[in-house]
Amino acid sequence: MRPDQRFFGIDDDFRSPFARDRDRIIHSGSFRKLEYKTQVFLNQEGDFFRTRLTHSIEVSQIARSITADLGLREPLAEAIALAHDLGHTPFGHVGGDTLDECLKADGHSNGFEHNFQSFRVVTLLEKRYRDFDGLNLTFATLEGILKHSYPYRKPFLPEWIDEAFELDVHPSVEAMIVDRADEIAYMSHDIDDGVHSGLISFERLRESELIRTILEKVEEEGIDVREDEMFRYRFTSHFINHLVYSILNYSRSKVAGAGYGRLESTAALPVGFEPELETQIKKLKKLLFAELYQHKQIVRRMYAGKQAIRGLYGALTEEPKMLPRYFRQQLGNRALHRVVADYIASMSDRFALSLYNELYGKL
Repeated sequence: MRPDQRFFGIDDDFRSPFARDRDRIIHSGSFRKLEYKTQVFLNQEGDFFRTRLTHSIEVSQIARSITADLGLREPLAEAIALAHDLGHTPFGHVGGDTLDECLKADGHSNGFEHNFQSFRVVTLLEKRYRDFDGLNLTFATLEGILKHSYPYRKPFLPEWIDEAFELDVHPSVEAMIVDRADEIAYMSHDIDDGVHSGLISFERLRESELIRTILEKVEEEGIDVREDEMFRYRFTSHFINHLVYSILNYSRSKVAGAGYGRLESTAALPVGFEPELETQIKKLKKLLFAELYQHKQIVRRMYAGKQAIRGLYGALTEEPKMLPRYFRQQLGNRALHRVVADYIASMSDRFALSLYNELYGKL
């Protein structure tokens, strides 16, 4: 298929194919629910903290900036970025891991994987047309969502996926850019949210060579760390700019050579950072994992999320009559465990907690 082709026919439109994809994603119910899905901090903890929705918008902004500068297809990167987290469960990665454990413990070896779930959301679970399921997105957008993480070949993927999307081939360069934009966005906003919450400090983060480089740029502006909000804003701006310019400088010549062509999965990616910066990023991620993501306050909240996922999965598989009508109607054609998993994955954090509390008492 050509990158701009769809699996189902479509009428002519004044928008480009990828711009139409973007608009369909934005107007989907799954996209709206991202507002109340956890990034790191539960949504109930305050209006300031990022959610899956704000994260997706930030990824889109960074990806658009990079693709525009490189002369690539900006609307394609925007569509992939806005859809890349549609498959996430409530309570962040912990929620997805717990749902995966529930399914496998129940004898369902395919379990749950949020990247493939994002693909399933836009090809199966969103219902916008009488004659077919999904949003009818272009091949390139679907491929970018499906191949969001590497390697792409997974044991649970059906054969038709490999036949249609060639899992031994990298997705578009725009999809690769979204993957790195995702990384830039979550590191920058997790640091901002973590410092704002008091769970980590810039003094502790100075252990990272990359962070020291960024802090020097902020301090050169004459801004003191005691000017909390201003300091954090300037840090985030410099952090994103530093990494975006680094990607552009490293990738420009390599992307020009790759063009719009698709590369074998064994080929080196044309989008990335210099090896020294890649090492600095890996070290920063380890520091964030140890000092922020594993902080006792985060772990406590995520533990509560785990119990909610387990409780909901057990209750709904035991008594499927509690499923909403839309999901209950699917039981004639699809396995109970997958319908229940899809329903749980679609929930916002606050709805999942509310339903759990209704069934079991306040968590």
